[in-house]
Amino acid sequence: MRTTWGSATDCGPFRRLNEDALFACPPLFVVADGMGGHDAGEVAARIAVEEAGRLADRRTVAADDVHLVVREISARVRGAAPAGRTMGTTFAGVGVAHHHGAAYWLVFNIGDSRVYRYAGGELDQISVDHSVVQELVDRGVIAPDEALHHPDRHVITRAIGTGPDAEPDYWLIPVGPADRMLVCTDGLTEELAGGEIAALLGSVADPQAAAEQLVDEAVRRGSRDNVTAIVIDVVTLHAGDDARPGVPGELSAGTTNPRETPAPVPEVDR
Repeated sequence: MRTTWGSATDCGPFRRLNEDALFACPPLFVVADGMGGHDAGEVAARIAVEEAGRLADRRTVAADDVHLVVREISARVRGAAPAGRTMGTTFAGVGVAHHHGAAYWLVFNIGDSRVYRYAGGELDQISVDHSVVQELVDRGVIAPDEALHHPDRHVITRAIGTGPDAEPDYWLIPVGPADRMLVCTDGLTEELAGGEIAALLGSVADPQAAAEQLVDEAVRRGSRDNVTAIVIDVVTLHAGDDARPGVPGELSAGTTNPRETPAPVPEVDR
């Protein structure tokens, strides 16, 4: 399996500091959204992508690899926190994995940064936000549309460094020959609806141009947060890999960690 990709990030029109960070190098593509303000959030995000970089240049990655990286990030973030300060980061991404000789996407996340798949003209959110509003949606207390404007929409329930050691959720998904993956921070999804993201991913062929246009559009609309996006395309699937086309939303049984309902992460500057 071969991929091509593009990435973009912007601090946004209202932020002086970019607390987002990204890592994009096969077989791993990751975004991190730091929390804690100046001298904290950007440090936590940078640590996250530095540790992700340790998996660069491998042919594939596995959930165990990501799990070890998350542990290292957690230890370093706690050790680097300024005295009396709390800092942390989200961590979301997609890696190229092999399972029984076939190519798969390994999707993982902690926090409210997201991973999507665009295939067959449809955009499917693979990751599930670790947030207060997502818990309310899951319980049927509010409708998904209400979550977009809920006063607690920025309160997340899981992050690296801000509480007990965070565990990622994982999904293992068969790779389709025309898959396009999107990994992004919430600065993008706060401004662009799913249909708008799908329209852009479906109309801009070059992944670098697609990532840049997604970020530029969110900034143009006045995003009050940093904005980061990585777009990954499948170039070729070798016949010997026996990969079968993926179906949006298809999740292999038993490949997702059980979701918990942890207490909200302590409030820190984002």
